[in-house]
Amino acid sequence: MRTPFKRRRFRPKLSRRQKAVNRVHAKIRARGERAIATLKTWKILAKLRCCPRRATAIVQAILVLHQVEANRYAG
Repeated sequence: MRTPFKRRRFRPKLSRRQKAVNRVHAKIRARGERAIATLKTWKILAKLRCCPRRATAIVQAILVLHQVEANRYAG
């Protein structure tokens, strides 16, 4: 698990490289946060009772369908 660099009190500011790493980290994290938020809107997942392998396939299918639908209306 990777964590962003944090500037602490009474220490020098973050370097350009550290700031760049933090930006990349934020972009990756934003995608994950958006995916989790999307999955929470699908009520079928709250009642899902199956093996983890099948649940993973279902979740992947839901995300693909959601992306296709979102791109369809985005233009």
